[in-house]
Amino acid sequence: MAKEGPVNLNPIGVFDSGLGGLSVVHHLRRELPAEDLLYFGDTARVPYGSKSRRTVVSFALEAARFLLQYEPKLIVAACNTASALALDELQRELPVPVIGVVEPGARAAVERAGGEPIAVLGTEATIGSGSYVAAIQALHPGQVVVQRACPLFVPLVEEGRECADPIVCAVAEEYLAPLRGQGVRVVILGCTHYPLLRPAIAECLGADTEIVESGRETARAVVTHLRGVGGLCLPGRRGSMAYYVSDNAPRFRRVGSRFLEEEIESVEFVEPERYIAAGTRHPQPG
Repeated sequence: MAKEGPVNLNPIGVFDSGLGGLSVVHHLRRELPAEDLLYFGDTARVPYGSKSRRTVVSFALEAARFLLQYEPKLIVAACNTASALALDELQRELPVPVIGVVEPGARAAVERAGGEPIAVLGTEATIGSGSYVAAIQALHPGQVVVQRACPLFVPLVEEGRECADPIVCAVAEEYLAPLRGQGVRVVILGCTHYPLLRPAIAECLGADTEIVESGRETARAVVTHLRGVGGLCLPGRRGSMAYYVSDNAPRFRRVGSRFLEEEIESVEFVEPERYIAAGTRHPQPG
């Protein structure tokens, strides 16, 4: 159970539609090495980015409620699509704080753009939601925002394609060439897979364009929140890491290690009745 006072040893829960949220975990582990982390990847139902809002909300609630059984002190929706389409429902329905990846990335981009155009790269669902545009313009009314859906980036990452691969270079050029003439100062990687293609993206856009990773900024937002509520673990302890997936644990271990830049030692497969049933319950704080 959660402890009273300035120390909270309960874990931080993180969920995503699949592997991409591991890029958020990568930054969380760097920023908060003393914290215990739990990750649920809904690999049986990936991708969320091509599904309807209603379906994304349902899946996101099920994933988050699966994590609630481990009594997390905070949950991170480490999925741009879930953050864009389901964050309001998650924050309303769950008994713990929920942080998404959209607002932290938007805030960092506004701070660095200096009023010059910002571009957002993301899945079709994230771009179609307009969530980054709304978040950016709430922070800086009138800010010019250019959006670009890059649906092939995710499968390229999951296939293990490297940035120097001619296919990656051709796809990046196809998506990003139109941005070069639009005076873009900052680009938000609005999908947690995209940091693995950062060198190829940077090469296409040029050295004058700054890149913001929503996962990195989300980890910093988690630190700020927990510090503000006295919810951090004591420094010096070694945090643990546990992984749960709804399908194909061996593939998750193999491909997921690229996101973390270290080997994943073990992954637990979660049967459908454990996470789908979790979505029908409404746990109370306690």
